[in-house]
Amino acid sequence: MIKIKKKPTEIVFGTHAILELLKAKQRSLTIIYTTKPQPKSWEKIESLLPKYIQIQYVKRDVLHRLAGTTDHQGVVAWATLFGYRKKFFLSQKEQFIILLDGIQDPRNLGAIIRSAYCTGVDGIILSQKNTAPLNATVLKASAGLAEYMPIYRVPTAKSVLVELEKEEYALYVSQLNPQAKSAHTLHYSLPLCLVIGSEATGVSKEMLNVGTAIMLKQRTSDISYNASVAAGILMFLVATQCNKL
Repeated sequence: MIKIKKKPTEIVFGTHAILELLKAKQRSLTIIYTTKPQPKSWEKIESLLPKYIQIQYVKRDVLHRLAGTTDHQGVVAWATLFGYRKKFFLSQKEQFIILLDGIQDPRNLGAIIRSAYCTGVDGIILSQKNTAPLNATVLKASAGLAEYMPIYRVPTAKSVLVELEKEEYALYVSQLNPQAKSAHTLHYSLPLCLVIGSEATGVSKEMLNVGTAIMLKQRTSDISYNASVAAGILMFLVATQCNKL
């Protein structure tokens, strides 16, 4: 008897996360769970489901256990694993990329991915050191738009510097540094890579003296923007100046 090897799967939950996964067609669902009566979003989701997908109707507390949260909007599914980019970006093709260096809050990570898609970012480099895993919470916070973003994983931010230099990306490193240049006064030119650091400590030490240090103006020096908000502002500044929108 021939054994068929099953593909590894992971949990996905939330209306937009599942809708965009189905629309993107980069991976597939294996089973989906919802309640009776169905949530308001169910009609849209059901219209995109392949006929072979098994639908399980369960109680709401079962969805809570599957998702590990109550924030699932009444729909949870098992899907084949998220597909990361295998090859590094080419500056002639992917001219506007971002490097996320230690984003620890999964909701911040998802929000940044969402903003990256909205502002025309061509790709994301994800440093795995001290970074939240790209899990169901991240996918939901991205409103499912992570399904369309090429994401390339590296062990640390420093480990990708050689590849960035080889492709001649100009690096702009976001910092809380009074000596950094004001982000809104710079002239940006493609190809470029925008580096965003962690919520607590910013970019890793190895990245402090790399490229051009930039900062956002703020009311006083003892406060700071939320990481995803800062990332969104910076991506918008670059995108509008470089005609990516």
